[in-house]
Amino acid sequence: MSEAATAISGKARWEHFPHAADVGLRGFGETMAEAFEQAALALTAVVTTADVRPAVLVDIDCEAPDVELLFVEWLNAVIYEMAVRKMLFSRFAVTIDGTCLHGTLWGEPVDVARHAPACEPKGATYTALKVAKDESSMWSAACIVDV
Repeated sequence: MSEAATAISGKARWEHFPHAADVGLRGFGETMAEAFEQAALALTAVVTTADVRPAVLVDIDCEAPDVELLFVEWLNAVIYEMAVRKMLFSRFAVTIDGTCLHGTLWGEPVDVARHAPACEPKGATYTALKVAKDESSMWSAACIVDV
């Protein structure tokens, strides 16, 4: 499992953080949507360090009472699509309007030999849940994912 990765442009990035039993994910971005996208990349990196081709497009929509719950809904929607479609995703585009989210995921079916999946995420939790903007106006979105 990779400790951290940095996006090609801008300040967007993701990281894993330690947790006793599961794995913590945190995405950073200049916008809340970008932080959510980066957290989804961190989710994929929990499963594999192999390249995942953006061959198939999947659209999802989420809604929640607040942005922190929306973040959990987003990650759980990605986990659901991974499980049901037996896919991994490598590219994400998120738009957020209040507490409604539209996401587009690009990925490919799991190839066990090539992807060598390390684990299967079961669900995002409310543990260590935080979506916030820091003093430099950088957004972060974090929570623990049950693996």
